[in-house]
Amino acid sequence: MDPMGLSAGPNILELYQKPVNITTYDTKWIPTSARFVVLGSYARATGCLQIYSLDTENEGVKLNKELEKKAAFKCGTFGASSLRERHLATGNFEGYLQLWDLQRPEKPLMDVKAHTSIVNAIDGAGGQRSGYGPPELVTGGRDGCVRVWDVRQKDAPVAIFEPAEGVKARDCWSVAFGNSFNDEERCVLAGYDNGDVKMFDLRTGTVRAEHNVRNGVCSVEFDRKEIAMNKFVVTCLESAFTVFDARTQHPAKGFSSVTEKVPVSATVWGAKHLPQNREVSMVLGGDGTLMLYKYQYPDQRVVKDKDGVKMGVAGTMNLVNSKNVSTQPISSWDWSPDKEGLAVCGSFDQTVRVVCATRLNTL
Repeated sequence: MDPMGLSAGPNILELYQKPVNITTYDTKWIPTSARFVVLGSYARATGCLQIYSLDTENEGVKLNKELEKKAAFKCGTFGASSLRERHLATGNFEGYLQLWDLQRPEKPLMDVKAHTSIVNAIDGAGGQRSGYGPPELVTGGRDGCVRVWDVRQKDAPVAIFEPAEGVKARDCWSVAFGNSFNDEERCVLAGYDNGDVKMFDLRTGTVRAEHNVRNGVCSVEFDRKEIAMNKFVVTCLESAFTVFDARTQHPAKGFSSVTEKVPVSATVWGAKHLPQNREVSMVLGGDGTLMLYKYQYPDQRVVKDKDGVKMGVAGTMNLVNSKNVSTQPISSWDWSPDKEGLAVCGSFDQTVRVVCATRLNTL
């Protein structure tokens, strides 16, 4: 039964459930494999790293390895690692950035104090493709700092963006790489607890754009990292997310945007673009609802203001389907980079789910 009458489009199917004995903060597919990583915290506040594989013969998932570390894990990414090495970068509750070889995970390959407190968010770029800049990680912390790290230089960040002296530090909740379409260009998005969204240009070391969405920013993401900026999404605490058209930046008004109210009264924890189709996103609800959206471009993406200056035009977000899978917030989501529509997600009901969005080719 579909209360929203959306069953004619793509479906959201819950394939497998796996109860876990931890609080799950992040889930990530291991590239070019049928395995995924779960990161979180045991009840005693130590860190848990679990590796699972799809067990199709028994119609479920199989725990391959479980490791306990000193501090709880908050976030992870494979984005700065090559497909051959598949090293996992993590941020933890004690402010450490660590890099792990999952074949030999007893000791981290990189272990640096990145922030004075929790590493809230991490992203990686330049690792899985050649010709798109250096392999880098970006971290955002409760201390309000955003730091960029080259995994080949493991002792100090290569770029730091922090509050000006005398300015109150805002908790940085989310970071993301983008605009990495050659060896020179790269940008970082950062979202903060007061609704600020800042775009840092790594080539110039400056703030390229800033905006306030008037609500705490739970996540930020470009639709693609490795292309010239096209659009990006910002999700918020109070039942809404905003999509910015990043193709054209007006000198006074900045990027055009459209804000979408979701059909549930809950925090929007994240919006994750489908790797095979950047116009399709899964939006994560704080009430345990998954919402599949498609972006529709306007007939004309660029217009001129009264002074003849170009400005962008935002499109619209269309809800394709939704499914409630949990009584608790969906805290993480990762699409499989290899199989379209396959995903893994974690929620605060201590359950990890493998989900499949079907019939995406009808969009």
